[in-house]
Amino acid sequence: MKVDEAETAAPPLWLKAAPIIFLLLWSGGFAFAKIGLQHTTPLTFLALRYWFALAVIAPILAIVRPPMPKGFAQWAHLAFVGFLIQALYFGLSYFGFWLGVSAGALALIVSLQPVLVGLLAPAVTRERVTILQWVGLILGLAGAAAVIVARAEVEVVSIPGIACAVAALFGMTLATLWEKRFGLHHHPVASNAVQYLVGFVALGPFAFLIEGAQVSWNLQFVIALGYLVIGNSLIAVTLLLAMVRYGQAARVSALFFLVPPMAAFIAWALIGEEMPPVAWAGMGLAALGVLIATRKPRRRRRKRRTHDRRRHAR
Repeated sequence: MKVDEAETAAPPLWLKAAPIIFLLLWSGGFAFAKIGLQHTTPLTFLALRYWFALAVIAPILAIVRPPMPKGFAQWAHLAFVGFLIQALYFGLSYFGFWLGVSAGALALIVSLQPVLVGLLAPAVTRERVTILQWVGLILGLAGAAAVIVARAEVEVVSIPGIACAVAALFGMTLATLWEKRFGLHHHPVASNAVQYLVGFVALGPFAFLIEGAQVSWNLQFVIALGYLVIGNSLIAVTLLLAMVRYGQAARVSALFFLVPPMAAFIAWALIGEEMPPVAWAGMGLAALGVLIATRKPRRRRRKRRTHDRRRHAR
């Protein structure tokens, strides 16, 4: 009953600014991740991010006391999704940064996730893939290729880094499909706590054993880490859940189409990543492709009713 009342209640005034704040915080995460990786290694950076996120969530968890998963299946589901997102997606994304992929290019590659979900969903939900979705996929891939080729003219493109970005894309796609097929409604605080814990447990030991957990602590690194913990892991996710809760899911989806160009712009402003005109055009093409491929076809009810009436008249 409480959930229904929240959904039907008028959204608070601050929610009007939520889309812009969310877009800026989420897009800025790509540039700040690359800044932080100048002072540490990928697994160590992620382990620290999850540790501090858990340190913030722990008192909230104790105060709110949300309902926790019940039974092995629910715990296993949350743990698997947490591994796919926090360990596989973010882990490979950070390795892509570390190997030289630009923040804008990585943001663009992983932004193709809605397209892959739409195309692979038939195997999960038996949804039909339309010609328009195929057109969107082709445009999205063409835009991604244009950005990569354009950047190759101004810097050496890391093939292993691109491979990590593509693998991260498929990791997030698998997580989305799994959630869509087997997803359960859990409290966001409990869900985030479990997923960050899984991410820390999965990557923490490797950060110490393989990388030696070496960090160059300085103001620049602290700012980058704080931004990712507070801005991305806590504020951005909270705004995302709030917008979805008040019936703005479609608007949130549209925001993700703007993440690649915004991430490229922030990376250009903060760390001086060069973006040739062709790359900007490629980003626009990719965003258009994602928009087309994930757009739901409108039902022409009036035409159907007219057709049915004519049929009955005959």
